[in-house]
Amino acid sequence: MRRLTQPSNNPVIIMHQPLLLASTSPFRQSLLHKLGLPFTTAKPDADETPLPGEQAEQLVSRLAEAKAKACASEYEKHLIIGSDQVCVIDGQIIGKPHTVDNACRQLKAASGKTITFYTGLCLHNAKTGESEVVCEPFHVHFRQLTESEIRNYVEREQPLNCAGSFKSEGLGIALFDKLEGRDPNTLVGLPLIALREMLARQGVSVL
Repeated sequence: MRRLTQPSNNPVIIMHQPLLLASTSPFRQSLLHKLGLPFTTAKPDADETPLPGEQAEQLVSRLAEAKAKACASEYEKHLIIGSDQVCVIDGQIIGKPHTVDNACRQLKAASGKTITFYTGLCLHNAKTGESEVVCEPFHVHFRQLTESEIRNYVEREQPLNCAGSFKSEGLGIALFDKLEGRDPNTLVGLPLIALREMLARQGVSVL
């Protein structure tokens, strides 16, 4: 599936090399719109199974690059953005909950703790074969949550496709005491500060 998206209420910016987001996530698409660049979206065909002994930083970096490169054969002239995210609670990699019960368990495990989100970002130049990959950490300090609060939150926002079982851009902000990180967009799934830097090194300016 692919779709060309244009930033609303902004003039079309002509780039020498077209931009592709290797994701169909509406959250990542919304974030990328902030940069005001036209882009196409595609769903990457990438195996997201962790390798034995793979650490969170290694996993998200590898998968971000794998997702970007998975689209390269079809989009041979594009700059391709790949991204992947996991959170770590008590040293364990936590992914998307997919069910209400799993979401409640994840939030109960995070209650009163500081957990770290790792977001891998890759910008792959399909024309030259070059890739740049970074891993951006973001720390979330959860307040003490009651079981009632957890259940109410999950039922209201249904964060079943979100690593860590919350949407920080929505009611999830009520779950935290403090957020720490370079770029708040990282927590939603696409580090825009790092991406702007990568694009600049490929000759693409957002201003």
